[in-house]
This record gives sequence, C-alpha cells and structure tokens, in this order.
Amino acid sequence: MKRFIFLFAVILSCSYPAQRKMKDYSNIMKSTSIYELDAFLRDAHPDDPRRSILKPRLMTLLKNYIKTAHPEDTRVTDMQEKLALLKRRPSTKISFDEMNANIKEKQIRYYQEQLARANRAAADPNVGMRGRIAVAESGRSYTTSPSISSAEAAAIRAANPAARAASGSKASAASAASYDNPEQKEFDLLMNPTVADHKNTTVKILNALFNNDPTSKETTVMIRNHSDCNIIMRMEGTGNSNYRLAIPAQGENTIVIPKGQYLFSSLLCGAQYASQKTVEKAIMVSLGNPPK
Repeated sequence: MKRFIFLFAVILSCSYPAQRKMKDYSNIMKSTSIYELDAFLRDAHPDDPRRSILKPRLMTLLKNYIKTAHPEDTRVTDMQEKLALLKRRPSTKISFDEMNANIKEKQIRYYQEQLARANRAAADPNVGMRGRIAVAESGRSYTTSPSISSAEAAAIRAANPAARAASGSKASAASAASYDNPEQKEFDLLMNPTVADHKNTTVKILNALFNNDPTSKETTVMIRNHSDCNIIMRMEGTGNSNYRLAIPAQGENTIVIPKGQYLFSSLLCGAQYASQKTVEKAIMVSLGNPPK
C-alpha cells in the first residue's frame, strides 16, 4: 500500500507541471506548430473565439505537411487521421470508448485479411495444411501459443511524438542490434506456426473480437512492442493457464486467453519486465525501450 501511495505521489508531482505547461496558451495565436494547435483545440472551451482562426490554420498545416511529406514518412497517417477528424468535429479529441472502438475495428479488419490469406495458403497444394506460414509482415504479427489478439497506434503516437522519436532513435537501434537475445530461437518458432494453426488462431481472435457478451469466459490481450527488440510475453495464471506470445520489434500481437489473474513477464532488450494484471475484459499493454 505504501509503495502504491508513493508511486501515485510521484506520478502527480511529475504530471502537474506538465499539465500547467500544456495549458499555457497565452501565445497560441502566433503558433504554427501542428501539435501545439492540436492540443489547444482539444483543451479549449467550445465557445473560445480563437477556435475559428486556429482550426482552419491547423487544417492548412496538416494539408501542407501531407503534401510535402516524404513517401516513407510514418507520420503521414497520423496527420491524415487528424485532418479527417477535424473535418467532422471541432478537434481531434476522442473519447476512451471511441478509441477502443477504433482499435477493435482495425483489429477485425486486419485479422479478416489474415484469415483470407490463411485460406489461400491452405488451399495451395504446394503448401498444404501441414505446411508452415511466416507470420511477420510489415511490422505486424499473428498470435501463436503452445496451448492453442486500433485506440489506436496512430492516436497514441500522435499524442506522444517524443516517445515515438525516442523509440526510433539510432542509439536504441544500435543497442538492439548488438543485443544477443537468448529467446530468439523460441521467438522464431512461435512466429512460424503451421497454416492450420495460424488459421485456427485467427478465427479464434475474430470470434472474440465480435463477441460482445460480458459473460464470456475469454477475452483478448493486445501487446504493443515499441522497443527495438523481439520479445516473448509470458502470461502465467493459475494451474496450467500459461500462455506465451511473440511480438516483433516495433510490432504488435494479440492473443485470446481465459479471464482471470495473470503474471505478465518478458525480457525486454535484456531488461526484465513483470506485472500482475487482472484480465476481465479486452486490454492493451504497451512496452517501450527499457531505460538505460
């Protein structure tokens, strides 16, 4: 209990100055910063007269950014989503329920695509149901488990550009490149399930995502790995309720597990991560590069 109170006090002491700084918009009329203007529109009163000037300015800045961005600029998606929101509402602010709904919608769309891919692979006589399927593609992955899945990345990255820049820093990448992952062989095995296992797992995830019954005994856990190292998340429950999930560097993965109490643990670029969690509904866990 004392540890919890201390942690809560530390969080408050750190966040209060940041909140005060964030809400200081005395010079906002001179700003040409996309993130500063976006923050103002999120926080300002609906009747604030400055909105009529700053919202069009932000939309113009977003359009110009998208127009002149490099083809490989990963922030373009964030900017496009901001612009789309601003065309429909006063700001890019979305509720927690909306963010969860967006995450769920993207997950469903993604796994539907993967199910179609698995069906094509299963029907290929050169692969067959006993073949294996590579599950790493475009920084994404699929669920694998010995027992047997978007809030959104864009929203999270957009809300925390500093974290995004830090996670992709050259120093972190260099550190990860020199890291000898003792779990790499196990990771590779989990990322290379049979076509049949991959299809069954994908169907299971889709069924769980479509299931809105609060009395369901299972739910989904999404793990987002913002670190530069491949990891395996281990979820240890009671009895034989033990699961493992491979998540590639800068990727994500989802698993369906029974509701209950779990110890989540992982080796994150050599640093030990461990956290006890009560899983009673769909949750998302985000991990970044460990502190040096």
